Amino acid sequence: MFSSLTIRGLSLKPARFCAPLAEITHSAFRRLLTDFGGCGAHFTEMLSGRKLLKEDLQRSPYSRRAPAEKRLFYQLMLRPDDPVDQIIDRLATVGPDAIDLNLACYAPVIRRLDACSQLFENLPSLIRVLRATRRAWPGPLTVKIRLGSAAAGNEARFVERLRAIEDSGVDAITLHTRFFEDKFKRRSRHELFAWATAQTRLPIIANGDILGEGTLTEHPAHFQSVAGIMIGRMAVARPWLFAAWNQQPVTIDHAEIWRRLHGYIAADFPENIALRRIRLFTKYYARNFHFGHTLDMAIQNAPSLEAMHARAGDFFATPQALFREPCLQGL
Repeated sequence: MFSSLTIRGLSLKPARFCAPLAEITHSAFRRLLTDFGGCGAHFTEMLSGRKLLKEDLQRSPYSRRAPAEKRLFYQLMLRPDDPVDQIIDRLATVGPDAIDLNLACYAPVIRRLDACSQLFENLPSLIRVLRATRRAWPGPLTVKIRLGSAAAGNEARFVERLRAIEDSGVDAITLHTRFFEDKFKRRSRHELFAWATAQTRLPIIANGDILGEGTLTEHPAHFQSVAGIMIGRMAVARPWLFAAWNQQPVTIDHAEIWRRLHGYIAADFPENIALRRIRLFTKYYARNFHFGHTLDMAIQNAPSLEAMHARAGDFFATPQALFREPCLQGL
């Protein structure tokens, strides 16, 4: 399923991707995914276009690219008055395979910047930013969207924005089938993929509540018209997911995987930031275990990287019962 996708000449095999996730898909986590393989492309977490102008892009853990990352999309947050040409010129120095614009994030602090979901709703500004990005960037350009606002007339507004995205020269769309207001509280409406793909000539990558191959086989008709799939939270809980789906031989040592990411994060970030990143990853990873709350609590309360390492060692010293599939409700 979804063995390949080509976007503006860029071949992506397989067409199964890890979603951009705030404070998670940094260089350390992407390196862990690369260790396993099986993912058609990685995405950075959302990067502020303005901040890229000041970052050391070759060294920053947000923008740095590992040599083994074969396909890397840089996801940007752009505002209507951003100097798009300068931002794209600067980003080009690290050789992105593609640029993805986040038009989905509904966080209030982001909406106050007139970015992401707020930019999606402001049609004139949306068109201006999309066209400026297309002029500045000759490579593959994608956008990540939701269904928009749930208010009356939502279907017409959504289609209007699809037309604007097409006309601005975007090459593909990742669609998370929730409304902005849903956040993650309501189920993703997979049955709407067929309707959405019928409204545009662009390939659509399906996102939202896709947990793996089982999600697709349970309701195959929902995904027949999409060009690829994107998995977020389950890929954090199970970083080997793509390799296993790709039928690659995978050795899963849960303790070693946790320790490996701990080491990658500790190497990439100053300790105060590394502590937060490891705590966040552990919230997801702990859902693999029947008594994962014990690991999660131990890591959340650890005062240092060394203490985290020791407490994880204590947890994994005892064989842990595993869930067949982690429940990610509430994350």
